[in-house]
Formats: sequence, structure tokens, C-alpha cells
Amino acid sequence: MTMTAVPILKNGSCPPYYDHRGNMCVPRPGAKPAIAKNGSCPPGWDQRGNYCVARVTNPKTVIPKSGSCPPGWDQCGNYCVER
Repeated sequence: MTMTAVPILKNGSCPPYYDHRGNMCVPRPGAKPAIAKNGSCPPGWDQRGNYCVARVTNPKTVIPKSGSCPPGWDQCGNYCVER
């Protein structure tokens, strides 16, 4: 499964190719997926302010780590990355 760019909660300046709308950052066409930064960004993601932004348009799915990662996912810092 891969991630797509979706609206995310605004925390500081929005990442590149995202527009500020209320309390959200909304992706424009061509935006890469972004997630809230929690420690170091996972491999393949770059820090942009308070966010991690994927280097590619369709990266593997990344979720915040809470306890153990689910089966089929690898721990990477404070995130779980789908295999």
C-alpha cells in the first residue's frame, strides 16, 4: 500500500505544495504526502518545518508508532513503516 497526499493538521508553516485553510494544510496538485514530525523523519522522508515530507509521490505507508508496530510493519524511530 502507498500513501497519497491528504489534508493534515496545521502545526506551523504548511509543507511545500500545501495551502493553509483554517487549522489544516490542504495539498495542491503535485503535493507529496506529509506527516507530523515526531523525532527523526523515516528513511525516504525529509524534514520541512514540523513535518516530514516524502521524497517520492507514492511512498510506503507510514504511521505514528504507539506501542508495537503491527504485523507487516517495521519500526523506524517513532514511526511504523509498512513493508
